[in-house]
Amino acid sequence: MSSVKSKSVKKAEHFLEGELRFSIPHLEEKALITLIQYNGDEFIETTIDSVDDMIIPDEHSEYVYWYNIDGVSSPSQMSEIEQKYNLHALLMEDVMSVDQRPKMDDYDDCLFVTVKMMRFNKDKKRKHILSEQLSIVLRTNLILSFQENKKKGDVFDSHRERLRQNKAKVRKKGADYLLYCMLDTVVDHYFTIIELLGDKLEVIEQDMMANPDPAKLGELYRFRRELIYLRKSVWPLREVIAKLERDDLPLISDEVTLYLRDVYDHTIHVIESVESYRDILAGIVDVYLSSESNKMNSVMKVLTIISTIFMPLAFITGVFGMNFDHMPELHTQYGYYAVLGVCFLSAVGMLMYFRKKKWL
Repeated sequence: MSSVKSKSVKKAEHFLEGELRFSIPHLEEKALITLIQYNGDEFIETTIDSVDDMIIPDEHSEYVYWYNIDGVSSPSQMSEIEQKYNLHALLMEDVMSVDQRPKMDDYDDCLFVTVKMMRFNKDKKRKHILSEQLSIVLRTNLILSFQENKKKGDVFDSHRERLRQNKAKVRKKGADYLLYCMLDTVVDHYFTIIELLGDKLEVIEQDMMANPDPAKLGELYRFRRELIYLRKSVWPLREVIAKLERDDLPLISDEVTLYLRDVYDHTIHVIESVESYRDILAGIVDVYLSSESNKMNSVMKVLTIISTIFMPLAFITGVFGMNFDHMPELHTQYGYYAVLGVCFLSAVGMLMYFRKKKWL
């Protein structure tokens, strides 16, 4: 085992462009395994070099063990963890299938929870949302958390810092309280995403009201896809929290159940925010389509008026343009000027009539 130096937690940078990005892990890439071991008085943070070095804690252990596994693309390594902790084959299959719907399963000797973890990419100039699957196995005094990608950074940096500084009561609680803290952190980051997406939606709404540009319609639909994906991640999470709260689970204490109610309320709040943003987005699209329709109607109105004005003029000039020898008034001295006058008066009269009818 090699010691891992603690790092200060930096504040998340502002979100500039909401775009979901997904990364496919490299095949057979070994996972990065880190251990946080703590109780009320001690804290140990280490990197695990091999699955053989992982510990199976006793039920009466005074320590809580949190193993975080970054990367699930190595079947051999996942198989070693499965055998080490005697995990169910279906559980490990769900861990490695990174397109799972958020859910909770009770395997008698452990609880399995999988959710979608979202955060902002802070390393590139173009900010976007990173989404990956987070799977958590809960046992007495033990948490195994599996993150989809072997990448540095997740949403738990601030939580780790509180553990290091012993500033929260989590150091005095069991593994079930740690599970609550992790779920609460995931949901809190949903709030951050919702807030920044709301700011972006407000900018889009103002732009579309001021200048309904067809080029911005694609941006609206990209934003809509982001909301749909967020909704697909949050709706099942509500069911997961509800099952953890209401089911009689031996691994979840009554005290932690009360905290899970708060997470459930936060999840409902996120869902309501997503639904309201979807309604606002649908309203913006309707306004844009109505604006484009009104523009088309205005153009058609002008063209119709012009066509209507020229209809009698075309009739008059058509009649006197016929090539017959015995046409009335064909040799009238001032016939040309009379026809021009009739055409002019006809056009002016029709314009006055349209204005009186408020068609212009």
